[in-house]
Amino acid sequence: MYNITDSSYRQTTNEEQIIYNYLLHWVKIESPAQILNRFRALFIDGVGDNEPEVAAALEKLISSKQADHEFKFMMNRCCHILINHWQMHTQMQSAIPELINLFENSRSRSSIYSFAPKGIRRLQELVQQFTKSEQYLTLRRLVEVVKGSSETTDTPPETKPLGSLICRYPYLYEHCLLSEGSTYEHQQTVRKIQAQRQRQFEIDLSQYVTYQVRRAQLARSGNAAATARLIQPVKNPTFLSDKELYIALKHFVGKVEGPYTYRDLAQSFLTHTSQTISYGTFKNELYEYLTSSIDPAYGKRQFNTRLYKQIQNILPQSDPQRLNDFLIVRTCSQLLNFLVVDSQARPNHFVFIDLISNLGPTPTTGLLLKIVLLCRKVKPYLERRFAILFNHYESSTRAAVGWLVKALENVNIALSTNFGAVDLSFIR
Repeated sequence: MYNITDSSYRQTTNEEQIIYNYLLHWVKIESPAQILNRFRALFIDGVGDNEPEVAAALEKLISSKQADHEFKFMMNRCCHILINHWQMHTQMQSAIPELINLFENSRSRSSIYSFAPKGIRRLQELVQQFTKSEQYLTLRRLVEVVKGSSETTDTPPETKPLGSLICRYPYLYEHCLLSEGSTYEHQQTVRKIQAQRQRQFEIDLSQYVTYQVRRAQLARSGNAAATARLIQPVKNPTFLSDKELYIALKHFVGKVEGPYTYRDLAQSFLTHTSQTISYGTFKNELYEYLTSSIDPAYGKRQFNTRLYKQIQNILPQSDPQRLNDFLIVRTCSQLLNFLVVDSQARPNHFVFIDLISNLGPTPTTGLLLKIVLLCRKVKPYLERRFAILFNHYESSTRAAVGWLVKALENVNIALSTNFGAVDLSFIR
């Protein structure tokens, strides 16, 4: 009756396939409201379905010995079958938050039993387990992205959680919106949204910079009235002040050391190290490359010493070897661990906070940009570091983690201006 090809790496059972096929069939021909009613009836209220095959498949799934581990993956896939379809149709996207609200409201709803009482209790238990899983958390973040599409330039209340800002940072999407068991189709959906949001931010940033340049030119002409009349105001697309944004753009695009931009410095270093004989020599030169942009007053206190030790402790057994791509990637990734955050399991980030507190978010981001421009393969690794920080502080209010918001905004600008399609070189 229905047909769907499962592209997940998990082995799909016949019962799961029945439910996937059922949802895929109806989502294509029914309205979101009708599908939400079907979903609620089957998974939340537990009244089953008028198709015995579907109800029997679900009952068998929840009674299996593997249900405690496997149910969350099945539930996640069911949600994404609906989300992937609705996301393709602008007029249907509002149904995505409604889908997740079904789970939010599930605890307070009184169930109408169609299975034996033991069966319905088991279903509710598994649904509640799902709402505490990593898979459900990524769904909640996706909802914030969908909801926030029309709010990305509006400053939210300081009391809102950091998690509500996920929509602003496309570079976090792949790391925050995907989880174990994410299918190929869902990965493609997330990447499509990511590309759209990234492109929109770059357009907004370019328009804002152009607006400010034209405004300054007219202001210099001495005709304030003409300035107000001739130029349509464009909103700052970041949470930085106009002055902070100007400083960030000049820093990431303009000259930072003499006549050289960050791109120039990275290219010069790469050209020089292509002649480097050994990995040990490369590490010494890398230290000089990085510390040249560190405020000497801060570096001399203890940071430069710690950085030097950190670099020297990376693969010391390989020091005599000839430099190769693997050694460069490994060194840069290890440095990002040290400078930003180690891992999800060990989210220590004292060095990063110290850098932000002493140098400020823009120069700190510049230091990270130096590494990524040197080895572009670690760009996803840098993004992952910030996703770990974002997840760690997700429930904190924006006011409580203002330093992280400033850092996230700076990284967004640095990556967009150096790796995106926007060209703001004229502001140098």
